[in-house]
Amino acid sequence: MATPTTAATTGTATGAAATRTVARVVRPSHTLEGAGFPVRRPFPTEELPLLDPFLMLDQVGPTELGPGEAKGAPAHPHRGFETIEYVLDGAVANTDSRGDSTVVGAGGVQWLTAGSGIVHESLPTPEFLASGGRQHMFQIWVNLPARLKGLPPFSQTAEAAELPVATTPDGTTVTVLAGGSHGVTGPFTTRTPVLVAHARLTPGGRTEFTAPVGHNAAVYVMEGAAAVGGETLPDGHLAVLTRDGERFTVEAAGPGTAADVLVLAGEPIGEPIARSGPFVMNTDTELRQAEEDFARGLMGRMPI
Repeated sequence: MATPTTAATTGTATGAAATRTVARVVRPSHTLEGAGFPVRRPFPTEELPLLDPFLMLDQVGPTELGPGEAKGAPAHPHRGFETIEYVLDGAVANTDSRGDSTVVGAGGVQWLTAGSGIVHESLPTPEFLASGGRQHMFQIWVNLPARLKGLPPFSQTAEAAELPVATTPDGTTVTVLAGGSHGVTGPFTTRTPVLVAHARLTPGGRTEFTAPVGHNAAVYVMEGAAAVGGETLPDGHLAVLTRDGERFTVEAAGPGTAADVLVLAGEPIGEPIARSGPFVMNTDTELRQAEEDFARGLMGRMPI
């Protein structure tokens, strides 16, 4: 079945000078992924099936793991979209059916364009598995328009030092993974216009973001508590914003409280969606073809 292609409430457009308000606040669901690690997931859920063009937001941790406790995602396929793996703490070894192998360490990102189909795995590095430690990361899925779902798969990787960071006068820092904000631009080539940014708000700190009128935008609190448009967001909550202005301000919820937030904004694709597990297509027929192609090994096989 096709999923609705917009999640944010569209307010009355008043131009670029308007300040966005909160359309809804979403609590995360809790589930297990991969080999059984817990995630917090504000979407997709029944309440919020997607935030077009974003398909999914999963937070892993933060948690302290003992030796041998780290788990990852064994080999699995994808087709029709892109995945963003943002590792704040820990280390992840990524291998795929093209023979590529990369390690994403603390502060690093892998941006994987699955396109026509790929099989890959994301596992804790042997060193992190042996030692344990703090694990904290995000998995974000971004849809591809129909005309790009057949792209050959490829990946981009950036270490922490390659991600631009802007600092505001109050000491708040904004790390930009994709798109542009605060005078800096993320290092990744994106197929859909998106902004993905991580703001570390000092106690009492605040900063302003912009997104074009009509783009979807949301703020997710990964740690602490933050306020957007007069709404206080506890840890793990997502504020979906209206689409009737360009500006919105994010601030720590109190003078003695810091907060880390993830800001997502993007141009809606506005196409029908047929999705099942690791495949996101436009029609049920395409979805069945993806499942068949994977079963026949047409998305490649993992190196032995």
